[in-house]
Amino acid sequence: MQRVRYLKTGWQLLKSSYEGAAKQANTQSSASRCYSHASSSFGLLFDIDGVLVRGKTPIPAAKQCFKNLVDRSGKYKVPVVFVTNAGNCMRQTKAEHLSHLLEVEVSPDQVMLSHSPLRMFTQFHKMRVLVSGQGPVEEVAHNLGFQDVVTIDVLREAYPVLDVVDHNRRPKDVVPPTKGLRPIDAVVLFGEPIRWETNLQLIVDVLLTGGNPGSTWSSAHYPHIPVLACNMDLLWMAEAWNPRFGHGMFLVCLESLYKKVTGYELKYEALIGKPSVVTYNYAELLIRQQAERLGWTTPVKRVYAIGDNPMADIYGANLYNRYLQSSRRTKAQMQAQSAGGSVDPSAVDDTPKMTSAELGGASGVAERDLPEGCSSILVCTGVYSKDQQELLSDPTQTVTEQRIFHGHRDFRFDPSLTQPSFVVHDVKEAVELVFKQEGWPLQ
Repeated sequence: MQRVRYLKTGWQLLKSSYEGAAKQANTQSSASRCYSHASSSFGLLFDIDGVLVRGKTPIPAAKQCFKNLVDRSGKYKVPVVFVTNAGNCMRQTKAEHLSHLLEVEVSPDQVMLSHSPLRMFTQFHKMRVLVSGQGPVEEVAHNLGFQDVVTIDVLREAYPVLDVVDHNRRPKDVVPPTKGLRPIDAVVLFGEPIRWETNLQLIVDVLLTGGNPGSTWSSAHYPHIPVLACNMDLLWMAEAWNPRFGHGMFLVCLESLYKKVTGYELKYEALIGKPSVVTYNYAELLIRQQAERLGWTTPVKRVYAIGDNPMADIYGANLYNRYLQSSRRTKAQMQAQSAGGSVDPSAVDDTPKMTSAELGGASGVAERDLPEGCSSILVCTGVYSKDQQELLSDPTQTVTEQRIFHGHRDFRFDPSLTQPSFVVHDVKEAVELVFKQEGWPLQ
């Protein structure tokens, strides 16, 4: 209950800050308002890697797609948010990169990185946190609200005898003295590091010593200090012909090592990024902000999520859609009961209850009008390829019968959630499909 209370506070603070920013920016011209159809309002969520780019190379259909999504003055016709599980940079940097590649203006407020929802987890912001990843991880952590940040490099320098896998990095001749640090209170995993062996060793040291890596390992430190992980992607698509290891693979290594050494399961305080529901709730808040800046007066009714990874993008969008339908049924039941009426048996929610890992903190969302639904669109330019994979012909078949589950350990495998609402060749076809579905002219 304490965690939910903190998350509600985080959502409320986040919501109020965005509403204030939207009111200041809501001065768009009538040219941008003309696209708002009162009877049909929707927003678009774009994955980046494998949908818009492959590594540093833009996918050809992406540029033309975004030329169609803006008017002559460069204003977007509909709310657009970029949702990526990447997290090794600042939003401003990612926005500038996308603006250059797509040749349209992308603002930081349209970019959601895997770690963005950590702004809500205010109960950890004053703790001393160890951060793992690459890029400006310390700057990213401070930008999210964390006030006392320790990097792996700082920890390694403070305890010079801990990182010894690479013989060239071992202390030469005289072992330097240990500087020591104040205890670590929590661990935040932003993304895959460069030196996996270093990060795995030092994170395990911290977990097995209660945050004091200069002391002796002990099984008494279980449950261990809190761990928050962003980006569960096992694989992702770059320029190579085949998928590359993602942060999800690093998490598999960490979980396996921890259990092998201790006999216990590694526990997560939160798993953030696609496919967790909290990620999509946060993205919907950004969609709402963009709609207000476009001058829309009606709430966004439908969200379309476009991605290339069935186990992250499609699974997550469908899981979010299930959450939306469940929330609508629950709300209808509560309204019926408060009015003194009976609950319609057909309205009873019989879908499987989501785990705390799948929700990722979404249960703490401040009450607001949610979209009616979220549709998933799978493109064939990234992780998924029609030439290499076939979607499950029978969603009732188990993972052992037809495929290996590439999702995170703490997520239940529901084959039906890997089934996209639509399958198209590329992002241009995806957007054309959405506009056709909504009865909007794209040109």
